[in-house]
Amino acid sequence: MLLPCLSRPPASLPTSPAGIADLLLSLSAARSLPKGQQLHAHLIKSGLLSSPSAALRPLSNHLITFYARCGLPLHSRAAFDDSPSPRPPAAWSSLLAALTQNGLPLPTLSAFRSLLLAGVAPSDRSLPSAAKAAAAISSTSLSSSIHALALKTPFADDVFVASSLVDMYAKSSQIADARRLFDLMPNRNVVSWSAMIYGYAESGFDTEALRLFKTALAELEPPGVNDFTYSCVIRVCSTTTLLELGSSIHAHCFKTSFDSSPFVGSSLVSLYSKCGIAEHAYKLFDEMPQRNLGAWNSILIASAQHGHTRAAFARFSEMKSAGFAPNFITFLCLLTACSHAGLVDDGKRYFALMAEHGIEAGPQHYAAVADLLSRAGRIREAVSFIEAMPIAPTESVWGALITGCRIHKDADTAAYAAGKLFETGSLSSGAHVLLSNAYSAAGRYAEAARARKAMRDRGVRKETGLSWLEAAGKVHTFVSSDRSHPRTDEIYAKLEEVERRMEEAGYVADTREVLQDVGGEEKRAAIRYHSERLAIALGLLLVAEGQPIRVMKNLRVCADCHTAIKWLTKCTPRVVVLRDNHRFHSFHHGDCSCGDYW
Repeated sequence: MLLPCLSRPPASLPTSPAGIADLLLSLSAARSLPKGQQLHAHLIKSGLLSSPSAALRPLSNHLITFYARCGLPLHSRAAFDDSPSPRPPAAWSSLLAALTQNGLPLPTLSAFRSLLLAGVAPSDRSLPSAAKAAAAISSTSLSSSIHALALKTPFADDVFVASSLVDMYAKSSQIADARRLFDLMPNRNVVSWSAMIYGYAESGFDTEALRLFKTALAELEPPGVNDFTYSCVIRVCSTTTLLELGSSIHAHCFKTSFDSSPFVGSSLVSLYSKCGIAEHAYKLFDEMPQRNLGAWNSILIASAQHGHTRAAFARFSEMKSAGFAPNFITFLCLLTACSHAGLVDDGKRYFALMAEHGIEAGPQHYAAVADLLSRAGRIREAVSFIEAMPIAPTESVWGALITGCRIHKDADTAAYAAGKLFETGSLSSGAHVLLSNAYSAAGRYAEAARARKAMRDRGVRKETGLSWLEAAGKVHTFVSSDRSHPRTDEIYAKLEEVERRMEEAGYVADTREVLQDVGGEEKRAAIRYHSERLAIALGLLLVAEGQPIRVMKNLRVCADCHTAIKWLTKCTPRVVVLRDNHRFHSFHHGDCSCGDYW
């Protein structure tokens, strides 16, 4: 039995069931836990909760909801268990909502099973809770079972039930099933549209997500899409770095006042950060009228990715002062910031701080610390740290170690780490390429060749390096030595023109990362037309002077391209912002924001 606070209730306590119910609803809305517990104690002592009277039955439901809103779902469960049997469908629905809304999918599903065993028919209130719980655990078979059960009820075409099923399929990565159900819905609301857009966005179907968003704007009746819909589609723009489209959606949010939502604001911070405009992200965050933990994490990762490490530390202090407790994402942001700046002691401190906040380190946190140590040249310490991990090292952990070995020319440790990685059955091309690069950096070209052969023998293909920029209303994508662009001749001519100026100023190609054991001129030719250089050359042709040239790349920028871009910004009055797969590089007047540490 639940034992709430037994303090004396107020003398003015209502006596009618309707009055008590209204008071409970008010306390629930205000999340007033002490007063609600006082009222609960009074109801227990007076025997009102155990009364079989139909007029008093709703009080148990209101108590379940009250504790759920106070973040105490187990108290909700206790209140349900204390209610007289048989329990009405409304009580079951209140319990399911209390559990699922507080992030307890397994207890929700267990309660739903108990509902069925008790002979209570699923309703338009209980089915959405079950669907939400199934979405949380991403079980394909369970999703199909709940859908099949819904089809046997009168609520299969109910817009709220059907929307919850679409959301369930979308969050379980069953996009085809989600879309099939979505298309069959006789009526759709903003939840169904948002669920489908979210599913496409999360599964990488960016074009479909944007197309559906455009349709939703046209078809939904006022008030139309909501803040969750906007945050989903802005996240698509962030992932694909579609700055112009993202800015247009931002303007639409501003006109509809959705820009004040912390969910939309968080997505916009990520958009501008990932598109290389850190100052916009910072300004937007500072102007947010409301912030949630997601907003704080967004600004932390923005600061980390742009190399503003001390700003990230300061934001973390502000976040705690504002009363927000950090979560596992918060510490991942801080560890990433430390790794980007080589701040080993700070990184160790934040890693230790996780335990003080009751947060268990996950694979990503261990990978971040391994990256921090190995990039700083503390290879032995990184190996010891990995070997002492309480969980099995993941591919990203071993990959971080191999990256550090490549930087510091420790081919033997790289081979050890690669061997451990291959034991996991990984077919990632990244480890093979990193190992080959580590051998090449150490001048061991025969072993580099054997590493590349081993990759081919395993049927693993190297990921193609791509660079792209958004200019003149289009996204222009390049591969190394690409000649498919309509302005190829101009691009190569501009590149050669700028390179002549760079060489006259003192630029010398850095060919250390060229894998082949060939002559100097051949090595120079191998890196001269890397994809990021072609993209920057097009930027010199299309982007107006005074505007930064923003280029995105799916792989790490090589040492020579990094050096070359510094020389380019020294010899031209241009600013280049390059985002590779690790961080942002802002080149200006011959310097890079990373301080040559990446």
